Amino acid sequence: MTAEPAAAVRPRNRKQLIVEAGATVFSERGYHAASMEEIAARVGITAAALYRHFPNKYALFAECANVMADRLVAALDEVPPDAALADVLAAVTRVTVAHRAAGGVYRWEARYLDRDDRRLLKAKFAHVVGRVADLARQEYPLPGEHLRAVAALGAIGSITMHHNTIGRRRVEDLLRASALRVVATDPTAVAADAGLVELPARPVPRTRRSEILAAAIPLFERDGFAAVTNGMIAEAVGLVPSGLYRYFPGKADILAAACLQAADLLAHAVEHNLRGVTDPFAALTVLTATYVAYSFEHSALNSVANAEVAGLPAGLRRPLVAAQREHIAVWEEHLRRARPDLDTRQARVLVHAGFGVVVETGRRLRWQDSAEHRAAVAALLMSALDL
Repeated sequence: MTAEPAAAVRPRNRKQLIVEAGATVFSERGYHAASMEEIAARVGITAAALYRHFPNKYALFAECANVMADRLVAALDEVPPDAALADVLAAVTRVTVAHRAAGGVYRWEARYLDRDDRRLLKAKFAHVVGRVADLARQEYPLPGEHLRAVAALGAIGSITMHHNTIGRRRVEDLLRASALRVVATDPTAVAADAGLVELPARPVPRTRRSEILAAAIPLFERDGFAAVTNGMIAEAVGLVPSGLYRYFPGKADILAAACLQAADLLAHAVEHNLRGVTDPFAALTVLTATYVAYSFEHSALNSVANAEVAGLPAGLRRPLVAAQREHIAVWEEHLRRARPDLDTRQARVLVHAGFGVVVETGRRLRWQDSAEHRAAVAALLMSALDL
C-alpha cells in the first residue's frame, strides 16, 4: 500500500510573508502596476490563497503602507526616553536599512491611500518626526527643528530609493552620520541670495505636442496618474480624445516625454552653471543650488515622476533611469574629488541622501518657492554630504 503524500504545511506567518512581498512589489512597480498574482508568486502561493488573507489589492496595500511606519514607531518605543539623538537616529537607520526594499511604499505610494488611512499613517510618522525634533531642539537649539528632523529622516529614508550594493553596517554608519550632521545644521545660516544659479527657461508650449505635455502634468499631480484619462488631457488642450493619439500612443508616453524634457533641462543647467568651475567644493555648491532650484521649479513633475516612473513599461523607463544615473555620476565625481576618503559606493549613498533631504524638506515646505526656502534646503543638503 502506497502512502499518500503529506499535505503541505501552511506557514504560520503566511500573512506576514504576503505583506513583506507586497511591500516590495509595490515599492518596485508602483501601486497600479503591481498585481496580486505577482505578489502571490513571490510568496509561493496562488492568488486565490492570497485573497483569503486580503479581500483586494487596496486592503493589502494599506497594510503594507503601515508596516514601515509601525516598525519605526516600535523601534523608537524601545529606545529609552532619556536616550540621545544619536541613539534615536541609529534605531531609525537600522530599521530602514533592514527593510529598504519595502520602503518605497511609505515614501511615495501612500498617496493612493484613502483619507482616513492616510491620516492614520501621517500620525504615525508625525510621532517619529516629533521624537527627533524634540531631541534636535534640546541638543542643537537652532531654528527649524522640525525641518531639520524631516531632513535627517529624508537622508536615512533615501536608501529605499536606490539599489546601491554596500555592506549593511557601512551604509548604516554613513546614513546615521549624515542625518546627525543635518540635524546640527542651522538652515538659516546661509544668505538667501547666496549661490544663485540659472535654469533654462521652461519651454513655451508652441506646438500641440508641447501643449499636451504642459497640460498633463498638473492633471497627473492633482488627480493621480491612474485617474487621469486621455480624454481629460485632450480636453485640456482642445482636442477630441482620438486626436491625442496623433502625438502620443498613451498617457505613459506623455509622462515619459515630460520627464525626459525635465531631465534635459537639468542637464543643461548643470553644464551651464559648472562652466569654468574647477574647485570641487565650489562645484558641489553649484550642483546643490542648481538641483534645489530645479526641484522647486519642477515640483509637480518630480512628485508625479517619483510616484509613477517605477510603473512605466521598461522601454519608457530605461532612458529616464539612464538620465538619472548620468546626473548622479556628476555629483559622485565632484564629491570624491572633495572627499577622497569616499569610494564610489559611499559617495553614491551620500548623494542619494542629499536628494532625500531635498525631497522631504521640499514637501515639508509645501514646495513654496522663495529664496529663503531654497537657501535652507541647500544648507541641509550640503550638510548631508559633509561639506
